[in-house]
Amino acid sequence: MKKIIALLIIVSAITIDLSAQDVKPESKQFMQINTVESVVSGGFGRSKMIITNPDGTQKEADLENLFSLTGINFKNIKENEDKIVKTLKFYTDDGWKLDHVTSLTLSQNDNGAGGIFMTRYLLSKPLEKKGF
Repeated sequence: MKKIIALLIIVSAITIDLSAQDVKPESKQFMQINTVESVVSGGFGRSKMIITNPDGTQKEADLENLFSLTGINFKNIKENEDKIVKTLKFYTDDGWKLDHVTSLTLSQNDNGAGGIFMTRYLLSKPLEKKGF
């Protein structure tokens, strides 16, 4: 009986291994959304959202600067958040999956009085199969 069970385990393992080798990874297409938000004092910076489509074409949309003449502008932050979330929702509703988010800040001078806050959103979607 032990030999039969051992044989069944070996056959099952070989069958599982062979079927796993037949699975091909799904082909995907990728797109990226970059947000670049200015942290330049006085509101003199430029803030943008750049969308790079799978074919390499790009679209740009303006974002608000994080600072105004009176300092940090929370209204602008909220407007940027709304625009970013609506954009991500549009693409995820279209079948795109948010795979990875990377953020960074860059100071332009030693006292931190200027710079950018940048976030990259990498999205993927299975390639549409063509055929019948």
